[in-house]
Amino acid sequence: QVQLVESGGGLVQAGGSLRLSCAASGRTFSGCVMGWFRQAPGKEREFVASISRSGGSTYYTDSVKGRFTVSRDNAKNTANLQMNSLKPEDTAVYYCAAVITTAPTSYFRSHSQYDYWGQGTQVTVSS
Repeated sequence: QVQLVESGGGLVQAGGSLRLSCAASGRTFSGCVMGWFRQAPGKEREFVASISRSGGSTYYTDSVKGRFTVSRDNAKNTANLQMNSLKPEDTAVYYCAAVITTAPTSYFRSHSQYDYWGQGTQVTVSS
């Protein structure tokens, strides 16, 4: 069982930065691929980024490449999403997610692949 708690959301102007954190409970964190998703009002939940168990592999959706960076610290049971050059279209509730796996890859981009979810944190980017 993995419990996830996100933090770090807020209101920022376009071009600004935010850093989201996801704190995980349990001793299985290093065995999890971690993902970040977001959901804007009236839209489906969409994949943002994922990171492999070791942190050596990352994967991003095209719209955030070069602006967002996903990382993790297995010693601290945390995953982070650094978001730079934010745009109004990045406005959404952001969720971290985890799946326990033996796969070495970070290529987990479907929400149905994840078993554990945080409660979400609101990110609002003003123009």
